[in-house]
Amino acid sequence: MIPFHDRPFAEYLVEMLRGQGFRRILFLLGYLPDKVTEHFGDGSRFGVEIEYAVSPVEDETGTRLRRVKDRLDDIFVLLYCDNYWPMPFAAMWERYCRLGVEAMVTVYRNRDGYTRDNLRVDDDGLLALYDKSRTAPGLAGVDIGFFILTRAVIDLIPEGGNPSFEKSVYPVLVERRQLAAFETDHRYYSVGSHERLPLTEAFLARNKTVLLDRDGTLNLRMPRAEYVRSWADWQWLPGAREALAELARADYRIILITNQPGLARGALDQAALDAIHGRMIEETQAAGGRIDHIYYCPHNWDEGCDCRKPRPGMLFQAQRDFHLDLSRVTFIGDDDRDGEAAQAAGAPFLQVTESYSLLDAVHDLLAADHSNPVTGKCPD
Repeated sequence: MIPFHDRPFAEYLVEMLRGQGFRRILFLLGYLPDKVTEHFGDGSRFGVEIEYAVSPVEDETGTRLRRVKDRLDDIFVLLYCDNYWPMPFAAMWERYCRLGVEAMVTVYRNRDGYTRDNLRVDDDGLLALYDKSRTAPGLAGVDIGFFILTRAVIDLIPEGGNPSFEKSVYPVLVERRQLAAFETDHRYYSVGSHERLPLTEAFLARNKTVLLDRDGTLNLRMPRAEYVRSWADWQWLPGAREALAELARADYRIILITNQPGLARGALDQAALDAIHGRMIEETQAAGGRIDHIYYCPHNWDEGCDCRKPRPGMLFQAQRDFHLDLSRVTFIGDDDRDGEAAQAAGAPFLQVTESYSLLDAVHDLLAADHSNPVTGKCPD
């Protein structure tokens, strides 16, 4: 119930669940339950049905789940209420159904060292090891909750005592090869420690942001295997500067995401690229717009980097640097690779074409509500 921007943290979770198509939520409460029940009531003012199960504060998650087994659906989602992550339920559901496992947990890959690793995922996407002590060799990634579980998994929780859900259930599922990972590079945000609170505050501010491709979106794309080598090669596309100005007037943060393989291929050097971007920013500002940051991939197509689109590495770097919720940040580009990168990052995408300019896309962006609830069920 820690407040962020005049709303308790749990309210953001309820809002996300409703947006993903969930209509029934069961809170498992221990500490100060009245604070939660008084705020959320029956859930009707939040567009969902909310129920509660209150047990002693010292109860572990395993004990709480065991107490409410008969109140759960045959397949249900379990969240830890101290973590927020923009859950793409449709993608999770598809993976869970395809793998046919008893349980799936969301795993933050932790490539940026955001926290301490506590697990290892095999190449087949199943958990190979879980170590709550975080001391085993070869750990890579951390579970952040957001499980999809069969109700039968609760039978793995020992009777008696006060068992930990992770310590009692994970090892059995790992041994059975029945615990899958849904891996993500999108950072999660938490109220679990004081040092995380400023990051969560910034994330939940949800400052308006748009991601833009460069060549073919702002400026005329050069012919295949040719590059903008200097400002003399730059040609603004019609309406592009006006689009940037409209975004600035609407108080959008504007971030460029661009592949620049000409660097690796020797078509231009760093100084030339910096000069091009300097002029681009100057002319953007003169037209009333702005560009707040530029991410570019300097690698050739065959170098196997994570940043070259269609890989989403630059989008995730922007996410971490600016604490973005990519599910709420639109990427606008002209190439199919832009769309693939957006899809891999979980971001909405608008594609510029000869008949649909950046200015058209910006008009649609400013007018649109990008909420997109989804539901689903496993195929027969």
